[in-house]
This record gives sequence, C-alpha cells and structure tokens, in this order.
Amino acid sequence: MNNFRLLFLTGLLFLVFESVAQTFVTRNGTIRFFSEAPLENIEAVNRQVSSALDAETGEFVFRVVMRSFSFEKSLMQQHFNDNFVESHKYPNATFEGQIIEIGQIDFNSSGEYEVAVEGDLTIKDTTHFISEQGVLRINGDTVKGESQFVIRPEDYNITIPSRFARNIAQEIEVTVNVNLTRQ
Repeated sequence: MNNFRLLFLTGLLFLVFESVAQTFVTRNGTIRFFSEAPLENIEAVNRQVSSALDAETGEFVFRVVMRSFSFEKSLMQQHFNDNFVESHKYPNATFEGQIIEIGQIDFNSSGEYEVAVEGDLTIKDTTHFISEQGVLRINGDTVKGESQFVIRPEDYNITIPSRFARNIAQEIEVTVNVNLTRQ
C-alpha cells in the first residue's frame, strides 16, 4: 500500500511540475503608446506589465496598471489619468487571448516564430476582440514576445475633449514587449 501511495504521489508531482514548466510569466513587461498629431507627438511607457503565457494551450494574458504610464510632461500624465482613461475608476487594462497554432512552436529549443494572437482587449470596462500579429523569440527558459498594433480611443470609451482634439491622434500605436520566464 505504501509503495502505491509513493508511486501515486510521485506521478502527481510529475504532472504538477510538467504543468508549471510550461508556463512563462513576467511582472515587468513594457507597453508603449504613441500618438502622432499635428500639434505634438505624445508618447508614454509603462514598465509594470504583468503577463503570462501557457505554452500548452496558447492562453496569453496581460494586465496593465494605467497609472504606471510615464509621460515626458507631467501635465500629459495628469490629463491621461484624470480625463481620458479615468484611472481612479478603471485602474487596469487587460488582454485575455490566445496564440493561434501554439502547437507549431517548440518551447524547448531556441528559435523565432511569427504568431497570430487573438483575444479581448479591455480598457475602461470596454472590451473589443482584436486579432494581431507578433513575434515570439525563444531562448532557453525565456520567451520574448513583441507586437505592434493600432487602437482607436473612441472604441474604448475614451473621449477626447475638443480642446485636445488637435493634440491627440484618432489612432494610437501600441507596442508590447514582454520577456517571460519559465516557471
């Protein structure tokens, strides 16, 4: 009986280890956004992006603390948080999605893979399905993920007051960079 119990526990630990070994995470990814408008360009960077990737299922998620975006000018940061994204009401933006055809990626050997990512992007409690291209670079126990795409503030209930209309583009370029480590 004790041998059976030991064998069962060993098998259970092996399954748990295998499951954990295929998860990659980070708490310090980077999201950058850029607005090119006639009066001025606006850029902000956030280096406090939490992200996780399940290499078995392709599930990919990230969470962004909106107040953690840094701007060149403090007044821009204040307007962003208070007037545009209302970070006091909506403290986080999230993405919950999946890397398509995850089975084509070998996470146990170094390489670069172009991927398609689909899922729900939520900003200010407004969710839209997005489908974008990206790159995964695998090197040992790390996965570097990169993607660049465009969002429209109005799609996420972000209203630009008329006095700022010439300062902020109708389309915002978003760049995502995450360096995930195998857990």
